[in-house]
Amino acid sequence: MSSRLTARGLTLAYEDRTVVDELDLAIPDGKVTVIVGPNACGKSTTLRALGRLLRPAGGAVLLDGEELAKLPTKRIARSIGLLPQTPVAPEAITVGDLVSRGRQPHQAWWKQWSEEDERAVTDAMERTDVAALADRSVDALSGGQRQRVWIAMALAQETDLLLLDEPTTYLDISHQVEVLDLVRRLNRLRGRTVVLVLHDLNQAARYADHLVAMKAGRVVAEGPPEEVVTAELVRDVFGLESVVVPDPVTGSPLVVPGAPWHAEVVR
Repeated sequence: MSSRLTARGLTLAYEDRTVVDELDLAIPDGKVTVIVGPNACGKSTTLRALGRLLRPAGGAVLLDGEELAKLPTKRIARSIGLLPQTPVAPEAITVGDLVSRGRQPHQAWWKQWSEEDERAVTDAMERTDVAALADRSVDALSGGQRQRVWIAMALAQETDLLLLDEPTTYLDISHQVEVLDLVRRLNRLRGRTVVLVLHDLNQAARYADHLVAMKAGRVVAEGPPEEVVTAELVRDVFGLESVVVPDPVTGSPLVVPGAPWHAEVVR
């Protein structure tokens, strides 16, 4: 398995609290990798480190074999696109202007806006189906539309690696599926390597090629969803009794929760 982006002995901490402890991880090239786990297990923290938003307390993140912490910012921005959990757009900015900001890593004082930049922005907006919204204010969009615009901005960077931290948060189920279908389509049509953090284990199992399950700052299992998602893993990682059956649409593992409690009979 080839991997441009890896973590070796990665330890991450906030002040004196260790969140991720000596983690080893290799992101498969050209695949959709989804990281899952309970709250506070370190999955979003790990993604932040993979995008160099968080400096390791130990170990390293490597891009093409070089330490991410030692690489120039512009080189990283040309290789890794990162969409954080709750991105904030400047007030009253239009969709077209926001997506255009994805080209900033390609700008320099001697190289201003070019036909290549225009093509990249147009292509990103068409692929995310937001071209018709170009002149609208981002503030006026629905949650699903806004998320597609943010993904368009990340796509306009034209990076081979795309990191998305909980891109379905605050979206209703139809918009969640819309965003995840878009991500899968981008991976399949363009071969982009995508890493997602998701809360929903069933969505993760449906859309992932490679699933990483974390607990207490460590990877406890990784591989194809059909090998990783078992009743035993759900019990160990999430503390939930369940039955795992094939999804009737995709055949991917589907977790059906068991009864979490038994109501007492009041006489």
